[in-house]
Amino acid sequence: MSQALTLAIDAMGGDSAPAVPVSAALAVLRRQPELEAILVGLPDEIAPLLENRSERLRARVSIQPASQVVAMDEPPGDALRRKKDSSMRVAIDLVHQGRAHACVSAGNTGALMATAKFVLKTLPGVDRPAIISAIPALGGQTLMLDLGANSVCTARQLCEFAVMGSVVACDLHGLSRPRIGLLNIGTEDIKGSSTLKRAHQWLRDSELNYLGFVEGTDIMSGRVDLVVTDGFTGNVALKTIEGTARMLAQVTREEIRRNILSRCMALGAAPLFRSLAARVDPRRYNGASFVGLKGIVIKSHGGADETAFATAIDTAVLELKKGVPTDIGRVMAEQSFPEHSE
Repeated sequence: MSQALTLAIDAMGGDSAPAVPVSAALAVLRRQPELEAILVGLPDEIAPLLENRSERLRARVSIQPASQVVAMDEPPGDALRRKKDSSMRVAIDLVHQGRAHACVSAGNTGALMATAKFVLKTLPGVDRPAIISAIPALGGQTLMLDLGANSVCTARQLCEFAVMGSVVACDLHGLSRPRIGLLNIGTEDIKGSSTLKRAHQWLRDSELNYLGFVEGTDIMSGRVDLVVTDGFTGNVALKTIEGTARMLAQVTREEIRRNILSRCMALGAAPLFRSLAARVDPRRYNGASFVGLKGIVIKSHGGADETAFATAIDTAVLELKKGVPTDIGRVMAEQSFPEHSE
């Protein structure tokens, strides 16, 4: 794209707003001169963060006032009904109006999804949007969806997720034939619910590169490029992975500090530890995409720092340049999914 790309940044969403969203947006703008940003939120809190910035950089940034902020623990329905002038809602409205090409927010996930679905609507052929993100794995990374948007799913919806996820894998990660697995309690055909079995049959008969059922141990094994599951299971799996990573990091620190010998050994292995930390750094994988919508909405982790939030913005830019929603709409129109019967 040669024209300027405009991003709507929810400056009030997340644990460290507005400092982190604003600083991350400015950092990305410095790297990518074709970008412009609309910072949405409380002007009195945002404006001071733009002081002492270069005139050239500030010329590419504007502030869109929003008088309300959605709390991280606020029920999605309440946010949708009662906070129509929230930073989150206004940012998504800017995408709907065509004033921005994408929205990035670290705010309340449920409220963000509910608002995005209400304002932007789903693409033709998409029953439910889903949340997709990359997870570190052997050999690189694994994409996984749904990560929390739909607690209970039909076979049709699982099949839709597989198709949409394959488009993301192709467009954003250059995988022409991504290997797809359907998460189950076992790899045998007889395992799982009737919903999983119906989805399994459709996927096996489709033109997708479907490898069959996979287990939780396969998520990070590198066996597949895309793991498909319902939002309840996906979110539990994601939080389990995050918790395990934090536990291992803490145990490693405790062992290093155990005695003088362990400290000396750790000092000699410092380059190895740095390499390992960089490889699994969660900031590299921040930025979950809401696929299936008529617009691009990227969810950053609520506790993201500047580096992590900038990664989420980079994801939005890449989706824009690759035309992910358009590609998903085109591919979905070509599919014939199983009818709802659950």
